[in-house]
Amino acid sequence: MNRFSAYVAIDWSGAKGKRHKGIAIAEARGDAAPRLIRPGHVWSRVEVADWLLRQAAKEPTLFGFDFSFAPPIVERGEYLIGEPDVPKTAREFWAYVDHRCDDEDLGAASFLELAHRRHFYFGIADGVKADFVRFRQCDARLNAQGGRKTASAYDAIGAAQVAKASFAGMRLLHRLDGKVAIWPMDPLPAGRSAIVEIYTRIYLRRAGLTGVKLRSRADLNLALKGLGSPPARLRFEPNDHQTDALVTAAGMRQLAQTEPRAFDPDGLTPAIAEAEGWTFGVT
Repeated sequence: MNRFSAYVAIDWSGAKGKRHKGIAIAEARGDAAPRLIRPGHVWSRVEVADWLLRQAAKEPTLFGFDFSFAPPIVERGEYLIGEPDVPKTAREFWAYVDHRCDDEDLGAASFLELAHRRHFYFGIADGVKADFVRFRQCDARLNAQGGRKTASAYDAIGAAQVAKASFAGMRLLHRLDGKVAIWPMDPLPAGRSAIVEIYTRIYLRRAGLTGVKLRSRADLNLALKGLGSPPARLRFEPNDHQTDALVTAAGMRQLAQTEPRAFDPDGLTPAIAEAEGWTFGVT
């Protein structure tokens, strides 16, 4: 059964104000090729939130964001070890992060760099990186399947780090909380829109590729073919944020329509859903 009219992937890592090419948004619907939404536009985070709410109200849409919806907590019992008064559920933690940040455009740099600096790895001066790195239960499951999801929410240095985008994303989720269902913290609503966490490498693997970044129309369309999608109709060579969004939108559509356990993966318990969340596509 097809629950959604459209599947939207949002590459969140290239936020406005960074050296990246910007946030990229792609949509897949029906059997058509995925398409970019306003490809020349420089999105702010707040603008993405407002756009999502408008789209969610129009038709049932599955929105995916490529950041961690919560830090790991199951393994050690706390998000921020040894810190008093830090919540222990994802929804409450989003509110906590938002309360501790006054960065513009839903940024969260001050949370990492000032409010809770000792919990994040910014370089060799902080000591041994392995002492900071922890993972969620869905990350461990993906790693066991060969998914190589090795980035940690506490690693804040390097091109592959996800900490800054993830904590900014938690502020976004706090803003959207109660307005659009956020899976798996919320049950999947019938006939309505929902938000999930995504990871592009899952769909590149499903397409039969190695997981490397795609930066050409030829490579992009090879991945789309592996996902049962028609080729994208681009008149320019895309950047890796755009290809990530396009591939993931097509992959979300295929997964939701063909995988019976897409929203009921092995290992996801109510306690994990409430505290850590889950990456859509880890089954």
